[in-house]
Amino acid sequence: MTLTQKETTLLSDLKSQEQICIEKYTQYSQMAHDPALKNLFTTLAQNERKHLDTLTQILGGTEVTMPAQAPSAVQAKLECKMSSCNEVEKKNDAYLCKDALSMEKHVSSVYNTGVFEFTSPVLRDTLAHIQKEEQNHGEQLYNYLACNNMYC
Repeated sequence: MTLTQKETTLLSDLKSQEQICIEKYTQYSQMAHDPALKNLFTTLAQNERKHLDTLTQILGGTEVTMPAQAPSAVQAKLECKMSSCNEVEKKNDAYLCKDALSMEKHVSSVYNTGVFEFTSPVLRDTLAHIQKEEQNHGEQLYNYLACNNMYC
């Protein structure tokens, strides 16, 4: 499989974004006060690692095929359990969560550009699949914020 220069540049940009996501989620997991949020950040970091691995494979010349079934929003549902943290801790957790949600919105838009720029239908499908997973990450973060009355 041969990538165009534009595709290679887009993949490199996406890899950088995924690396930032992994770093942030790892740090945010350590900084969060609510155990449920710590767990969410840890899970999201693991998911972003899979995305990074996929992008690395593609840059290495492998045409990666994702599962035929698109990730479901149902999988993104988070059991609504109110945080028992104090107000200062909740404010900190809300900041981390809102920053992460902003990051997911940006990453999803970068994947959207890639979907339109790639010539391979397989790679377009792969990027669209990852983009849907990024959107589900955003939904999980939103659900946490909404459950804890932190989204406004």
